[in-house]
Amino acid sequence: MIGTVTSKNGKEIRLTEERWSHIVEAHDYMAGNQDMVFETLENPDSIIDDGKDELIAIRHYVHTSISEKHAVVIYKGQQNDGFVITAFMTS
Repeated sequence: MIGTVTSKNGKEIRLTEERWSHIVEAHDYMAGNQDMVFETLENPDSIIDDGKDELIAIRHYVHTSISEKHAVVIYKGQQNDGFVITAFMTS
């Protein structure tokens, strides 16, 4: 377990070692950006409900390791808690 954070919608969200490895393997620029993932979950600019039990938290960052970007964190918010599925940055 890397850590947990309370999301904007009040759910305790876990980021596991397995999920973090998946994120960094798919998006190597995310290495070292765990705090960005937690901050995006805690205080997103917007949350999108995809209608399939997954939520998408989005937060704009003027400065990142690769330039101005939006952080996107996709997570499952189950009844009392949830977990990060993936995370990445986009323009």
